[in-house]
Amino acid sequence: MWLPSYATPLERLQRTVVVIFAVVVLLFLIAPIFIIVPLSFSKDPFFTLPVQEYSLRWYADFFSSARWITAIVNSAITAVLTTLLATTLGTLAALGISRPEFPARRLVMALLISPMIVPVVIVAVGSYLFFGQFGLTNTRTGLVLAHTALATPFVVITVTATLSTYDTNLTRAALSLGAPPLATFFRVTLPSIFPGMLSGAIFAFAISFDEVVVALFMTAAEQRTLPVQMFSGIRDQINPTIMAAATLLLGLSILLFTILTLLARRAEKASA
Repeated sequence: MWLPSYATPLERLQRTVVVIFAVVVLLFLIAPIFIIVPLSFSKDPFFTLPVQEYSLRWYADFFSSARWITAIVNSAITAVLTTLLATTLGTLAALGISRPEFPARRLVMALLISPMIVPVVIVAVGSYLFFGQFGLTNTRTGLVLAHTALATPFVVITVTATLSTYDTNLTRAALSLGAPPLATFFRVTLPSIFPGMLSGAIFAFAISFDEVVVALFMTAAEQRTLPVQMFSGIRDQINPTIMAAATLLLGLSILLFTILTLLARRAEKASA
């Protein structure tokens, strides 16, 4: 936030100190993440800094390895299916909770977002024991269902936040003019809450694509996802190819964050 031209020297100094402190904290938080980027371009077979010689050796190894390609395909398929299921269920849940006459709204909301609060290892063990009774462990179906339980709360929160600014008079007007409820939803309500749905879908995709703990419990070798493959590589043998995979995941996260930022700005302009 920029200070007005009539700000005192003390106020300008305070703002400068706050900005510097914020930048230092930000660098401290993201430095361990971005340190993997130069390591992924190192030619050495060991993790050494500073990098002596740069190369695309580990990226070539990543894209030429059947294990890594299979892992990234498994992650993509699982994330897409999870996104579709979580977005649908989360949107329907948010539409129901947002109704004024909905009973026990706070209790139901707390239950829906509980997977965000409970430690993920507990969710993983619970999913393994529960889905194991139906023979869904070591299957992609079980993994998608478990990831959906983790991702749905984010969709519920984003869509509920969008519905909080939605004018319900638009729905009443459409219904009073003779539009069927289904047509009213698709032509009036859905376009208004679509930015929230899209934001929730992006969150769901990122959560499923990056999740490792539940995937360790729910997948067999054939369904091994990219984070699981990275974890196994670190545990069994440290290979710089993992740094290339981590850099690609970092790039995907930055891309998703950029899309979310653009959506937020578009929503602000639309509501202004």
